[in-house]
Amino acid sequence: MSEHKGNTGKVNKVNLESSIDRVIWTSGTGCASAKVGVEVNTHFVGNNSDIKIEISDKSGKVFETVKSKIAGNFFYTQITVPEKAKDELYAEVKLSKLNLTKKSNCMYVYPAVEIKNLKWDKKEARRGDILKLTADVNNVYEGAEAEIQIWEHDSDGVHDLITKFPVIVKNKKIEADWEYEYHEDTDEIPTEEETEKGYNPPEYFFRVNIAGVSADSGLLEFKDWIEIYLLDDEGYPLADQEYILYMPDGSEKKGKLDNKGIARVDDVPPGKVTIEFPKVQSHEMVVPEGTEDAE
Repeated sequence: MSEHKGNTGKVNKVNLESSIDRVIWTSGTGCASAKVGVEVNTHFVGNNSDIKIEISDKSGKVFETVKSKIAGNFFYTQITVPEKAKDELYAEVKLSKLNLTKKSNCMYVYPAVEIKNLKWDKKEARRGDILKLTADVNNVYEGAEAEIQIWEHDSDGVHDLITKFPVIVKNKKIEADWEYEYHEDTDEIPTEEETEKGYNPPEYFFRVNIAGVSADSGLLEFKDWIEIYLLDDEGYPLADQEYILYMPDGSEKKGKLDNKGIARVDDVPPGKVTIEFPKVQSHEMVVPEGTEDAE
């Protein structure tokens, strides 16, 4: 607050001193290739004033220059930590029209985190499977916290996040168990005939995030199962009957019921399945709860 003494009823011009109050990194440490934020707070700097930020390391080498406008006496941007930055990184703010400059605090730079060999312990998942996820990591301290994200893959790139959870780095590795369940209605999966792109079963990948660096695993495919009960018109089992399954991927699978009129078929592509009994004129098919894929 400024104090003014003088006559009333008179226009008085007061000069307000502009200043750069604070330039800080949003993190005290950063690894090469990671995204890190820079915050700038100013005082009495007009909206849309030009701002320039030079990113340099301990040697003084400038790696990047950010040019933009400031508004509301606040500015924020993200930069990628240069791979060749040595030891420390600084952000120097320059408001040239106001002849103001201010340098940030030091952010310590570490070598780029390496995340590799991301693997599922299986190539296919079935309901209730406990899957082990593993990855090797380098340039991360023992006990560092990472995050695992499970995504359902979309061929158009609009992947769906299923879940995420923390994990600790131990002996340059991360390991986690995840129980697979398909929570949607498999009847809504388009069949080979219903989409121009062809049948696309649900597939999953996991992503590991550490210190702003991420990497993705390969794809895991979902395989389902179906169990069939075949009864006659009076409710008695029809034993040893042949059947044909018409799968959502356009394939067919033939088989035979047991002596109780029951069959379980594993490794079925998830989706709508049509069943035909070539030698039965009329029948009632009973599909147990949880296997509603059949028609």
